Amino acid sequence: MKRIIILVIIALVSAGMLYSEEAVLINFNRLAADISVPLFPGDEGRLNQNRHTLMDFSHVAGASFTPNQRGAMRTSLAIENWDVTLNSSAQTIHNKTHSFTREATSRQWGTVMGVRVHFPLGPHNAKAWITPPFEIPAFEPMAEITDDGQITPIGNGFAGPSRFENEFGVVRNVGTIRSVAVNVHGLNFPHSLHVILLDHNGNRRYAHMGTLNFDGWAELTWNNPQYIFEVRNRDLRVFPLYPFNVPFVKFGGFRIDRDADRIGGDFIAYFKDVKIIYDRAMLELDRDINDEEVWGIINHRETARRMFEMERFGHHQVLRFLEAQKQTQLPFEPLQRNFGFTPTPIPE
Repeated sequence: MKRIIILVIIALVSAGMLYSEEAVLINFNRLAADISVPLFPGDEGRLNQNRHTLMDFSHVAGASFTPNQRGAMRTSLAIENWDVTLNSSAQTIHNKTHSFTREATSRQWGTVMGVRVHFPLGPHNAKAWITPPFEIPAFEPMAEITDDGQITPIGNGFAGPSRFENEFGVVRNVGTIRSVAVNVHGLNFPHSLHVILLDHNGNRRYAHMGTLNFDGWAELTWNNPQYIFEVRNRDLRVFPLYPFNVPFVKFGGFRIDRDADRIGGDFIAYFKDVKIIYDRAMLELDRDINDEEVWGIINHRETARRMFEMERFGHHQVLRFLEAQKQTQLPFEPLQRNFGFTPTPIPE
């Protein structure tokens, strides 16, 4: 009897290992700036974009731009491109100016994302969203990217894995999520951390990871309270297999919550990666007929959706590009500009 119980336990564990998957949703170690795309004359040689995630939005900019301006219309998921947005009541000029992301070097992990948020000093609830510079596309095909930022898609249309899969923000074939984990370096701040997830239907979900009142690296974990381990207790339903898209999950960013009775001012944290444990939505079966080769429905549908994603983020990026082009590139010298004199150097 005891031997039978042991065999049953082994079978259940094996089944869990077979049908549960673990994947790195996003790895900031792979988002370091490793390519130069100059935004203005004199900006050459500065590493400011991430090669693998580089995106070209010049095709939605209109016809009134020069070739050099179109060549600069590139952006990526490079760490310093990420946005830090405060809630409306906390968006003072000072707070916005002092809230941004930076590359940081960890002796344990290498390149990680550093985040600085300047919360209000007064006793007010405040929130900060750390989000990618554009919504990570789920249907972007693989591409070859040159040192000067030229992007050449591989293949015609959408085929195979997305360029943003495999640790760049997208995981496909995701059913029910069992757990979410984030590797974060805390500095004893009592603020709460949430991970933002986007699904294939556009729904936005927040996983509360806990507070950051610890020192050093830790893996914070959120376990889905509605996850059902017993298969017999699940709602079993059968869905048509084709031509429905395979469900996916995208990384939407982080949210930091600061309570009114907690310390305000500067907040600092570092992030290495985000992982998920999930059930597969569909099993990979050896089918007799290649449905997509016959009908091409998914290819047509996902190509159209990819173009929609590109157009949606492209218009916003064009406005940012125009604002950067209008901004003066002269160095900021507050004493000389405000008081009309050149400060005397302090003798050594």
